[in-house]
Amino acid sequence: MDVLDLSRWQFGITTVYHFLFVPLTIGLSVLVASLQTAWYRTGKPGYLRLTHFWGKLFLINFAMGVVTGIVQEFQFGMNWSAYSRFVGDVFGAPLAMEGLIAFFMESTFLGLWIFGWDRLPRRVHLATIWLASIGTVISAYFILAANSWMQHPVGYRLNPVSGRAELTDIGAVLTNSTTLVTFPHVIFGAFATAAAFMAGISVWQIARDRDAAIFRTSARLAMSVGLVAALGVAVSGHVQAQIMTEQQPMKMAAAEALWEDETSAGFSLFAIGDVENGRNSVNVQVPNGLSLLATNSLDGAVEGINDVQKRYEATYGPGDYKPVVGIAYWSFRLMIGFGALAALLALAGLWLMRRGRFPGGPWFTRIALLGIGLPFLANSLGWIFTEMGRQPWTVFGVMRTAAAVSPGANVPEVALTLVGFTLVYAVLAAVEIRLLIKFTRLGPDPESGTETVPAAPALSY
Repeated sequence: MDVLDLSRWQFGITTVYHFLFVPLTIGLSVLVASLQTAWYRTGKPGYLRLTHFWGKLFLINFAMGVVTGIVQEFQFGMNWSAYSRFVGDVFGAPLAMEGLIAFFMESTFLGLWIFGWDRLPRRVHLATIWLASIGTVISAYFILAANSWMQHPVGYRLNPVSGRAELTDIGAVLTNSTTLVTFPHVIFGAFATAAAFMAGISVWQIARDRDAAIFRTSARLAMSVGLVAALGVAVSGHVQAQIMTEQQPMKMAAAEALWEDETSAGFSLFAIGDVENGRNSVNVQVPNGLSLLATNSLDGAVEGINDVQKRYEATYGPGDYKPVVGIAYWSFRLMIGFGALAALLALAGLWLMRRGRFPGGPWFTRIALLGIGLPFLANSLGWIFTEMGRQPWTVFGVMRTAAAVSPGANVPEVALTLVGFTLVYAVLAAVEIRLLIKFTRLGPDPESGTETVPAAPALSY
């Protein structure tokens, strides 16, 4: 491997790892705020115990997300300094806004929430967790605006003297059409992730016959949110696919292993491709499915890999503009498949809990626990598809990935940091899992008859 390959591996590993915590943090913050709101409105101690229990797990995950996110941003100066110099004026603006506005907001109000029990008026304390939740959502928006600019660059100009991209319209960057469709898709995915996490642990607690009544409440809440979120993911994903077809036709063509321009194109269920010769030897399709997905028309035209390659060569010059078709094709399908399974599991759980029943026996408990991983897999595969499907571009149509790597980086240095980060992240994963398991097994604090909880959850072990 050369420096470029190793740098891409390092960035990919740290990105996928970091994003395991992001959607869970976003979704859990809102669910915890909702449980505390229910306690505020009803005064029922069960809601308070659930708030405290899920709040501990939320804080563990939030802390891990902060640690891994810092490493993520440092890499732009470590392995991708050529990229940072070229587009720093544009790309850095939404990231700076995320740090100065969103992260400051979420960390400040989360601190007030942690240490404000018994110190702040109830209404004010409730407002702190909602403001922290809003901060996590705003943070996601700014980061997605930065990423969406890489997918569809707007609001900039190339300075012919400095040879750098310069920001001309921050409003255009923040209202990028790619951002506007990606944001709801990611947020719905975050709710689906947190819902599966909450549902799986709740069902496990019910199976242990420990505080079954209150965990039935959180299980029902989680499954309802999970089902609605799955529908939101599907609808927003459909819109996102249409925008992607318009802006990055090569990515959509690779996702479908579609080699030639077609009208009335079918949606591929299973294909075996001959990449070297630009064709499929086997392709099982749903007739007209791709045209409907991409254009909302059964006979809509969809561009193919070979034809897009020719057009890109005419526009950008000689080169291979195809991503790794196999990865784009299967990551797209597995993303959809795991998301659909999560939705079916939420629906099955709600059915089993109808008319005041508790969810099924040991078989459903095992399935619910395994189901926690489904949205995580779907999220990770979605980002792998999004980022690898854009290749060979770092900024689509503007800067190729090969030109973005740090000129001073060398193979031994990048290999050392790649191994180092991977080992450190493995240790962090062990710590995260141990803490989550510990506090899950401990369950909620015993009911004390009071309406207060300790000032801050103890996270030591």
